[in-house]
Amino acid sequence: MNSEALCHLRRADPVLGTVIRRVGNCLLAPDTKRSPFESLVRAVANQQLNGKAAQTILNRFCDLFPGKRFPSSADIEAITDDQMRACGFSRAKIASIRDIARHSMSGLIPTSRQITKLPDDEIVTRLTEVRGVGRWTVEMLLMFQLGRPDVLPADDFGIRNGFRLAFGLDEMPKPKEVLSHGERWRPYRTTASWYLWRAVEIPWPAPGSPRG
Repeated sequence: MNSEALCHLRRADPVLGTVIRRVGNCLLAPDTKRSPFESLVRAVANQQLNGKAAQTILNRFCDLFPGKRFPSSADIEAITDDQMRACGFSRAKIASIRDIARHSMSGLIPTSRQITKLPDDEIVTRLTEVRGVGRWTVEMLLMFQLGRPDVLPADDFGIRNGFRLAFGLDEMPKPKEVLSHGERWRPYRTTASWYLWRAVEIPWPAPGSPRG
């Protein structure tokens, strides 16, 4: 847990400080072993599915490549759409995965080593050019694979709902409101985001009541 981040967030925002006190230690632990290619393929597989269903499809997909933990972008070129359909992928997801593979080979999607040297904004710009990859998907990669410390996915429903509960709002805040308020959390907005997600898991008094 980053004690410097927690000290900054408590000082900068007493309301978020209450969330931190009630939730406890930050358990965010990025998985840095996955390549950008693998992370994006897994993200596409998980779109509009629950975790168990997506994992079943991914397991069938990986079984197409015996002896490999996960296929490479070149491996995708060697299988047919029918094989991918048999795993459970929709036609739209197949098109997205093929685009991810193409852009990995072209260099638009950076390697694990290259991506560590790129700023967040450039990563978002490059990866959102890929079919089926939106800003939210890239923000999840920045947070949970790359461990970037200052990411605030303000379009995320859970983030906005956690903000609403913590601040006792009657209505769901707009993304721009969360972003504006979140300026005070820099440069630790990733940690703040994690606590907003957790805020929906704890009981809160009715809107307008004290939040402490």
